[in-house]
Amino acid sequence: MRYPALNDYLDRLATDETPSSSLRLSGDDEVQGHIFNCWLGSAFHPLRELGSGNVSGYAGRVRAVTDEDQGLPLWTYLDGAASDDESVALDRLCRTLHAINFFSKETVDGQALHLNVHDRLLSAVSSNHGMAFRRILDSLGLPLDQIVLQLPAVNARQNWMLNYVADNYRRNGFRISVKVATPSQLPAVLGPARVDAIRIASLHGAGAAELTQVLAQVASLNVQVLVKDDTPALREAAARTGAQVLVQDNARRGPDRLAA
Repeated sequence: MRYPALNDYLDRLATDETPSSSLRLSGDDEVQGHIFNCWLGSAFHPLRELGSGNVSGYAGRVRAVTDEDQGLPLWTYLDGAASDDESVALDRLCRTLHAINFFSKETVDGQALHLNVHDRLLSAVSSNHGMAFRRILDSLGLPLDQIVLQLPAVNARQNWMLNYVADNYRRNGFRISVKVATPSQLPAVLGPARVDAIRIASLHGAGAAELTQVLAQVASLNVQVLVKDDTPALREAAARTGAQVLVQDNARRGPDRLAA
């Protein structure tokens, strides 16, 4: 393993030399976390380059790992959490699990790991929220420059909050992605937040002309575009502009399923 500190941590976790009521090592070497009476694990969605199909990164997502919790909408826990502290704890636990499970595999070779930041965290976190997650990764010897933190979509009145949070994460060494609902919302977040990537939630109804206009803008700024939909209009716009577009594939469950 290329990360000795992480390897040492996993060895201690496997032999119960790292006391923790919230983390365990499963039989298939996945680190799992416990919160709100539920055990959580990691699922990784390949992000494939539009056209070539090459995998350039993965999106980490949380999943329930016990039979009785399968199908449970885990993020409703965070939406209805009793306190901001619980929201922060759940969000940080999930990102930590994904980082450990991702970088523990030799198949990872400079690929980016995209991690969600839940929308409630924008207002719940402290003034230097990025430092806590950075310290966790630093203690495990993990590369911050391969982590892309995806911030949620906000309305125009919340742009100041989005920019504030993005700036803090960036100053702590992370790359930044922002989610928008539709392509038409993309220009509003490109400048102020200084993002590395944009995730477009839906391309429904977006034609080649509209997509060409927005992709030309992101291409000029060297910003990646992440989508779930692979449409003819998107392919046409990407070919015209040369924009780097990544399409999210189905998830690979568990830390050993990061195959291309």
